[in-house]
Amino acid sequence: MRDFHLPGRSAVFATNGMCATSHPLAAKTAVDILERGGNAMDAAIAGAVLLGICEPQMTGIGGDCFALFTKPGSDEIHALNGSGRAPAAATAADLRARGHDSVPLNSADAVTIPGAMDAFCRLSDDHGKLGLDALLAPAIHYADAGVPVAPRVAFDWPTAAKALQGHGITHYSNGGAPLKTGEIFRAPGQAELLRRVARHGRNAFYTGEVAEDMLAALTAAGGLHTAEDFAATTCDDTMPIAGDYKGVDLVEHPPNGHGATAILMLNILKHFDLPLMDPLGSQRAHIEAEAAKLAYDARNRIIADPDHTARLDHMLAPETAAKLAALIDPQSAMPDPAALSEAVHRETVYITVVDRDRMAVSLIYSIFHGFGSGIASEKFGVLFQNRGAGFTLIPGHPNEMAGGKRPMHTIIPAMLREGGRVTMPFGVMGGAYQPNGHARVVTNLRDYGMDTQTALDAPRSYAEGGKLKVERGYSDTVRAELAEMGHDVTVPDTAIGGAQAIVIRPDGVLEGASDPRKDGCALGY
Repeated sequence: MRDFHLPGRSAVFATNGMCATSHPLAAKTAVDILERGGNAMDAAIAGAVLLGICEPQMTGIGGDCFALFTKPGSDEIHALNGSGRAPAAATAADLRARGHDSVPLNSADAVTIPGAMDAFCRLSDDHGKLGLDALLAPAIHYADAGVPVAPRVAFDWPTAAKALQGHGITHYSNGGAPLKTGEIFRAPGQAELLRRVARHGRNAFYTGEVAEDMLAALTAAGGLHTAEDFAATTCDDTMPIAGDYKGVDLVEHPPNGHGATAILMLNILKHFDLPLMDPLGSQRAHIEAEAAKLAYDARNRIIADPDHTARLDHMLAPETAAKLAALIDPQSAMPDPAALSEAVHRETVYITVVDRDRMAVSLIYSIFHGFGSGIASEKFGVLFQNRGAGFTLIPGHPNEMAGGKRPMHTIIPAMLREGGRVTMPFGVMGGAYQPNGHARVVTNLRDYGMDTQTALDAPRSYAEGGKLKVERGYSDTVRAELAEMGHDVTVPDTAIGGAQAIVIRPDGVLEGASDPRKDGCALGY
């Protein structure tokens, strides 16, 4: 139990249904849908689409999504991959010939075909109850009427808006200036687009005037996208993957998502006695950072389009984790994980909903970097993701850019399962941090016995790009000790990630937790 003398937030408890997400309007919309007789899938879709209006720097209909879900009365977990593909004409060789060694972030080359809308339509048709017209109505209303900009959104806007160009500036700024807290953001073009999808389904997005508007913007920016690329977009049912950590299964999406990275990280951490370490101490942060470096190095070698990921079994194998764990020095930071592990290997929103029938949905939805590619269509204001930047240009690499291929993806929904029973849909936002975030939440729960809200609140650290980012929630003593171990310690300007979770308790009570690093909340009824 938290100390009620200190600032903080309580978990939310309810029995009929629950939503936890990163913006209050989306959480309220999801609960409204549940109260109207919709199921968890209906509520998740309605809330997710609205998040594109509430948090436009994070997500939108020009992006991708992934979902894990159960059906009423069942603990079998299903997965749907709603990520888009590179245009058929895209080649890594072309970018290399133009002098690039990586895909330029704010270019049409980085724009893969948006997959989220196809996924939302499929999930509604196959697993929803109310129909698209009801589910899109809240987002249509708020896109027309406007949404006051929330504090975290306003904090992100100035930095993210540097990516905006052309029509992106027109639709996502105030005459070129970032919107501030409390100012109203409207998206009337998106409202009209959503009305068309509500009436006519996914073809209203991927063909006709909307597709022509998107293609015109991409072509003007030098893109190779075609009408055929948009029309052919389709999401895929997939088989989840899972790994055990001390009696709980972490269930993740398979590639091209990088959920396997979280499973590998936990498999590495099994080799260390975390409960003997201070949860907010330097030793735990060091071991976690070293495990992350090795797990992410494996990810960079292996994870790619599902048709090109050939060594997933190796990545998930216990012996792989054991060999990697042996490379970790408990007192010293490794300088080059890629060199050490050679012999072993040869931005985003999240929503979770549980309904009265205990259907559970874990859904994540993103345009990748802040405001994605920065490119938007003229009439409808569709802001395009830059997921193509997830490809590599290295010849022969499994994740090498190619036409019709999906890039390695950073967004990963998750669920926990104990004894065959789904106990907690959850997700951690924050770009590449997400697998590390999943591992941190699981170890907070299993090794340190934290309740779910405390597990999300707790300070975070993250090794990335040669730096160890350590939130201000850690003490200066811990930062000094980590520096003595050889870490290049920094305090990030932005809090690390953001998380949401719903615990499905055996007594039938739902317990919702929401990360204070975002503007959102958990709501139930």
